[in-house]
Amino acid sequence: MFIAIYATFIFLILRFVVTVFNFVSDPKLRRVSKHYDDFVSILIPARDEEHNILILLNSIREQDYENYEVIVLDDDSSDKTYQLCADFAAKHPAFRVVRGKPLPNDWLGKNYACHQLAKEAKGDLLLFLDADVKLYANAINSAVHRMHSGKLSLFSLIPNQQMDTFGEKCVVPLLHYGALSLIAFRLVQLTKIAQLSVACGQFMLFETGSYRKYQWHEKVKEKVVEDVEIAKMIVGMKLNSEFLLANNLVSCRMYRDYNSAMRGLRKSTMGAFNYNVFSVLVYLLLLVAGPMIVLMTLNANLILLMAGLIALARSMVSFMAGQNPLLNIILHPVQVSNFMIVVFAAIQKQLTRTNVWKGRRV
Repeated sequence: MFIAIYATFIFLILRFVVTVFNFVSDPKLRRVSKHYDDFVSILIPARDEEHNILILLNSIREQDYENYEVIVLDDDSSDKTYQLCADFAAKHPAFRVVRGKPLPNDWLGKNYACHQLAKEAKGDLLLFLDADVKLYANAINSAVHRMHSGKLSLFSLIPNQQMDTFGEKCVVPLLHYGALSLIAFRLVQLTKIAQLSVACGQFMLFETGSYRKYQWHEKVKEKVVEDVEIAKMIVGMKLNSEFLLANNLVSCRMYRDYNSAMRGLRKSTMGAFNYNVFSVLVYLLLLVAGPMIVLMTLNANLILLMAGLIALARSMVSFMAGQNPLLNIILHPVQVSNFMIVVFAAIQKQLTRTNVWKGRRV
């Protein structure tokens, strides 16, 4: 038991230190007044997105950035996605929609959609957005500024997550908590260690020249967490990449209820751990079993120290992510329990090769 408690507190303290580092270094995208005019191709893979797509398209049209094209690829949707995009494009010349080609056996759907979109694009920069994203004033211009100032091949953001139902709030905040307590954003960029590099597929801005040279999505055509794999390859090739918080310039409503949030997290969990069952189980033991063992000691000092470290980390992450700190502290046991359910389901799906997303095996 002593070893388990010792390991638990090392884990908690390390996460706390990373969280403090991120809180102090404040890795957020800032609005800039300098205006840029690079031609940006905004590329949107969409599959059954009739509830989201017009929100995104209207938010692009309302940007203060003017030099762009928007291409939506309808990836064999079974709903009104294509027609909604076609009607919108008929009224706005900078927008168009294309139908995706049949999915090859050795590709995953989103990766193939992005690959096709890149072939259609004419821009100096390629901005890939998920269809459930929404942009706010100055988002594109500020991102282009980061590309220039950092001489980047890739700039990526983790959007503020919109959560409208209680079920979403019991699952989705784990994404920011994991990222901001495990990844020292500024330090990763300074050290340029490929294996520590990350990105978020909801918002990825590429320099077109390097993208066409390396064909990033083709290189990760079978990867579920293609965004992280691309970031690792870019840094591994000594190119520059940056990953920041969206700072209310970009938001995303990934899921619409508890069940879809659980399925979505299950889809990508194993990929985040490089499909290593042992690694994800060790993480789960430290996250769930460790604190339970501390509680079982009935030692007030240990319990208060553990609770304090968790509560402070959750508060800082919530402030950085634009979420409710008190709610995330209260729901922490629920969120962690949901993650445990997700992990066991993800392992089962991996071992039986039955993981499915939007009607396709992943």
